[in-house]
Amino acid sequence: MRLTLRVWRQAGPEEAGAYEEYLVPDAEPEMSLLELLDVLNSRLIDDGQEPVAFDSDCREGICGACGVSVDGRPHGPTENTPSCHQRLDSYSEGDTLRIEPMRSAVFPVIRDLVVDRSALDQIAEAGAHVSLPAGAAPDADVTAQGHQEAESALDLAACIGCGACVAACPNGSANLFVGAKLGHLALMPVASRERGSRAREMVRAADQEFGSCSLYGECSTVCPAGIPLRAIAMVNRERLRAVFRRS
Repeated sequence: MRLTLRVWRQAGPEEAGAYEEYLVPDAEPEMSLLELLDVLNSRLIDDGQEPVAFDSDCREGICGACGVSVDGRPHGPTENTPSCHQRLDSYSEGDTLRIEPMRSAVFPVIRDLVVDRSALDQIAEAGAHVSLPAGAAPDADVTAQGHQEAESALDLAACIGCGACVAACPNGSANLFVGAKLGHLALMPVASRERGSRAREMVRAADQEFGSCSLYGECSTVCPAGIPLRAIAMVNRERLRAVFRRS
């Protein structure tokens, strides 16, 4: 399958970027998007050219490192699927793919398809942690938790921090990410001890760098972890709870 790739190339954060066009004549439908970039880079290296820089790690859909945008959609055409699992079977002979970094004001381009997503880390650092007393580890059955609460917490904890929700939002909101973190920890018995201060600090950090929620729900359709849209409601819920409670 012959595909034309229009790939964003940018030498550095302060450099001007532009699209460059490449032809890949032997793409296979079962290839992933990252494997397609691997094939392209192999040819560029053989020709003595600079390969396209892009992030990847586990390639199993659980690390969140691989995110790029394809034809303006974070990760690619298939909903709730990370870039490393986006297959080429949705394309046909002669199609053109526009591949670029995830676009958001808070995600500056480092090089080519690589962006700096440390703004998300700053939200987590602000409050997504748990303080425990030092000493021997408690027995596993000391703190009880209901099965449904545990399952709900695990569903929200599945967020991999890829930033697709931010790139998909017209306002650059991180509310799906923040809501997932706040909701997950609020459901955990030990972590709930710092629930109020966590909400105040994480929401404050998010408001400093990210936009407000657009209420359209674009974020949930691109989230590779399938974080439900109801997680957004956790932001205002935890914010209001923190106003009336000091714990």
